[in-house]
Amino acid sequence: MNMYVGNLPFGVTEEELKTVFSEFGKVESVNIITDKFSGRSKGFGFVEMPDNSEADKAIKALNGTEFKGRNIRVNQARPREDRPRKPRY
Repeated sequence: MNMYVGNLPFGVTEEELKTVFSEFGKVESVNIITDKFSGRSKGFGFVEMPDNSEADKAIKALNGTEFKGRNIRVNQARPREDRPRKPRY
């Protein structure tokens, strides 16, 4: 299951996030979204866990909890929507 993790502290690393989610099972991947120009975190990311029951436990346990001074949001990620591309002039 792919999970959305929002309201992340800007200084958090993918390794720190992996450690938190590993308490609930195997973590396949962690991806913190960054600004392509500054490289700074946008404050959200995605964690993928192969076992849905472990992912559900992580969502129930972590959603709304404090992580490094911020209350994080954790839920199942929605599929990415195709957005029309803006024309370049």
